[in-house]
Amino acid sequence: MKARVTVTLKNGVLDPQGKAIQHALSSLGFDGVDDVRQGKLIELELQGRDREQAKADLVAMCEKLLANTVIENYSIELV
Repeated sequence: MKARVTVTLKNGVLDPQGKAIQHALSSLGFDGVDDVRQGKLIELELQGRDREQAKADLVAMCEKLLANTVIENYSIELV
């Protein structure tokens, strides 16, 4: 089973990389971009687990390692 975890900064947390991307897009002529927030995508291959156990394990992984829950949100997708 494959899983995708998307980690993004919470609203209100300064995103300097997002601002740099926004500025670069503007420099390239893409003027209609009002805001950019960047994040990270983590793909995991999970061995023979049922979906509920996999989801519980993924939440634990995010809470303990994959996301800084003070400043980041995460979402989980099982494929």
